[in-house]
Amino acid sequence: MHAQAPSAREYQVKAVFLFNFSHFVEWPSSAFGSAESPMTIGVLGNNPFGSYLEQAVAGETMDGRKLVIRYCSDIKEALGCQMLFINTPGRTKEVLAALSGKSILTVGDGEDFAKNGGMIQFYLANNKTRIKINLTAAKAANITISSKLLRLAEIVE
Repeated sequence: MHAQAPSAREYQVKAVFLFNFSHFVEWPSSAFGSAESPMTIGVLGNNPFGSYLEQAVAGETMDGRKLVIRYCSDIKEALGCQMLFINTPGRTKEVLAALSGKSILTVGDGEDFAKNGGMIQFYLANNKTRIKINLTAAKAANITISSKLLRLAEIVE
């Protein structure tokens, strides 16, 4: 039996999760260029979301900031993001090391993503999308995750 390819529905759900994370995470003011700067959600590597991410954030704001999506081909482009979905199989540890200490919420769905220093990892359990959170990585980046989000997560050290 082969591992089933992720369904479009799975990434539709994950896109909504990413949007919702923006309401349960606090970034230091230094993570934004100015009080008017948008909240930027980046995707580094292949885009598994199709148009779902744009649909999830269309017309939405976070603390008065417009939400924008940026597709990044390298780490330098990703540095201007406040949240980054990392989809770089085989390079994830290298990417996380390069972003270490930056106030960027790192999200991914690769196996051991959170154990390797990512902040939020998606995984499937009983056909439901669940999350693991690495609080140590978030604290090192000066990012605060709401207790409401932590209650839904498995905490990883």
